[in-house]
Amino acid sequence: MRLNYAIIMKILGIILFALGIAMLPSVAAAYIYAEYSSMYAFTLSAVFLIAAGIAITRKMRPHAIILRFREGYIIVALCWLCASFFGAVPYLLSGVTGSFADAFFESAAGFTTTGATVINVEKIPNCLTLWKAVSQLLGGMGILVFAISILPALGVEGQKIYKAEAPGPTVDKVSARLSDSAKVLYLTYIVFGFIEFILLSFSPMSLFDALIHTFGSISTSGLTNHAGGLAYYNSPYIESVICAFSILASVNFTLYAHAIRGKWKDFFSNTELRSFIIIILTASALASYALFTHGVYESPSDALRYGAFQVVSIATTSGHSVADVSVWPDFCKALLFILMFIGGCAASTCGSVKVIRIIIMLKLILRGVKKNIHPRSIVAVKVDGKTISAETVSNITSFILTYCAVFAISNIILSLQNLDFVSTVVLSASILSNTGSTLASGACVSDFSVFAAPLKLYLSLLMIVGRLELFTILVLFSPGFWGHRS
Repeated sequence: MRLNYAIIMKILGIILFALGIAMLPSVAAAYIYAEYSSMYAFTLSAVFLIAAGIAITRKMRPHAIILRFREGYIIVALCWLCASFFGAVPYLLSGVTGSFADAFFESAAGFTTTGATVINVEKIPNCLTLWKAVSQLLGGMGILVFAISILPALGVEGQKIYKAEAPGPTVDKVSARLSDSAKVLYLTYIVFGFIEFILLSFSPMSLFDALIHTFGSISTSGLTNHAGGLAYYNSPYIESVICAFSILASVNFTLYAHAIRGKWKDFFSNTELRSFIIIILTASALASYALFTHGVYESPSDALRYGAFQVVSIATTSGHSVADVSVWPDFCKALLFILMFIGGCAASTCGSVKVIRIIIMLKLILRGVKKNIHPRSIVAVKVDGKTISAETVSNITSFILTYCAVFAISNIILSLQNLDFVSTVVLSASILSNTGSTLASGACVSDFSVFAAPLKLYLSLLMIVGRLELFTILVLFSPGFWGHRS
């Protein structure tokens, strides 16, 4: 198979340049907080990436501007791996960690919006915390969606890349041109972040903390800069704001484009959105009831406050925590574990399987039951009144089976750490779904430092695999992918 290496490298150069620019706020933060060793690390990294990006972009002159799907998959995989690799450099140069495995894990957790960590959050300089927040902001909507916004200026069609990178079983454009669609999605993303920052600035948080938590919730990564997590503030107002925007970020962003254009019927009648809201409301009610009846909280209001927040946190794959979940009833733990596998809506910043896939699989099971009762009947799988094609149903079935297979294999690999069985299973689900919560004791439940270096590297790869919807990475290991001539 002949690849258009020039266009691959040109797009990679754009990503490197964007990463270098994204490090500049951390340079400023390092100067403001007098973190000079880290300022040196970020300055060196930013200058190198900007220079390398410009050099590669100018030097590469592709003989053709046509991208094939295979090249799209390669570009997506390379860009996410390179972003995680180069994003790890400031962690190493600043001296926060001397382990490449730790640095790569932190970087991958940022770009994949997993929110997990292997470094004590209170020992990380403010500039590095800001860098992780910025990397999560970029990874939330997809660093390549940003690139697609400027690809037309290079004469490159970005559909092949977008299809490989965008989360969810379908890719819906909100305008005739894909680059315009990307810009609309990013504008919505930025507006939500701005509004949340304003709201959090009125809370007991400092402006820096408000910025960090805004980036953490709008990207559904659950980033915090306190070991106690949001429990550090003990503020219902902060919890409510973060809950609200975590849910907003978990909704299919193309629906917001429809709402902006006055198509409110399409917004409120969307089956996936309604199902997502029902899941959250039902799970919140069940968790709150269990917490109150088991005596974990003495008042119904406290049970509702903590139960609803934790449900939203896990359902949106944010991974925030305001309570010690380890002392909760097993019913609540099981409920949260199941929510890890569901996630939010397609075309959102969430990870995991996505609600739309769960809906289609349930409809497929229901069709199987009806076919057994009425063998000659023709029962179509429909969502929002539209028949789902057999190819789409097959792809979703393959995805869920592959997801289960990767989850099972990960359990076996992570068991090498010799943790207890339940912890191993929960950690596997947490990383693969990009939730980042261990459901362990204590308020800070995103610490994965217990793992050995080789397993940290595996967890980093697993985060990227989960963020890119499995097949984008797994397809690269297929001999047929490389041997095909088209």
